[in-house]
Amino acid sequence: MRKRSLALLALLSSSLFLAGCSSQELRGFGFEEGLSSVNDASLGLWQGAWITAAVVGLITMILIIWPIAFHRKKNEDFPKQTQYNIPVEVSYTVIPFIIVAVIFAYTARAQNEIKEVTPLSSQSEVVHDITVNGFQWSWQFTYQEAGPGRTVTGTPAKPPTLYMPVGEKVRFKITASDVVHGFWIPAFMIQIQNIPGVENQIEFTAKKVGTYPGRCNILCGRQHSQMLFNVKVVSVSEYKSYIQSLQASEDEQIQGANA
Repeated sequence: MRKRSLALLALLSSSLFLAGCSSQELRGFGFEEGLSSVNDASLGLWQGAWITAAVVGLITMILIIWPIAFHRKKNEDFPKQTQYNIPVEVSYTVIPFIIVAVIFAYTARAQNEIKEVTPLSSQSEVVHDITVNGFQWSWQFTYQEAGPGRTVTGTPAKPPTLYMPVGEKVRFKITASDVVHGFWIPAFMIQIQNIPGVENQIEFTAKKVGTYPGRCNILCGRQHSQMLFNVKVVSVSEYKSYIQSLQASEDEQIQGANA
């Protein structure tokens, strides 16, 4: 009866967990494919790492359960002692090395692709420039196309909104005014540090219209949990209209989420 109750509880827990995920999120192990260029570069690595971990975990579980189930003490005879087993020792040395080497190779490839930034001198494609500055305890977004000094500044009570055009590259300059912050957009699989005195860069393309939450993911002080922002991916025409609204504003420090 107790075993049946535990099995039922496990089944119900799994059902509740799976009910909260879409089919795309299940395939992506919590992430949706096709949301950004970073998802395209890293989702396969993410899925492969989880599948590898599951296979290794299953094999380990079998190796633990097998001797418990089939090699329990049967009599009082002293068991046969094996000093070493060369094939087994070579296997558990070489196989983990191969697994780590393969994951490292795919990680290096994805990392190089994600870190690639279009040179400022390039005129071959459209690239928008936005500066993201973190400060205690909110964000500032400065759009180069809107002209100098046109900065959207948020507050903990009124998080700012970062606008991005769908299907076009955006080159971000990542800075900080005081302490280290973390510019994080979970849905896009993006995280990069805002470091005082250092200008980091990242470039990616948002591929699906919608609004996505963002936050600081590095403990930066007492109101760290309130360092929130939204990312609004809009059509190219809507993005141009938003930039024009910033240009028309007389206030250089534009307050609010939808400035």
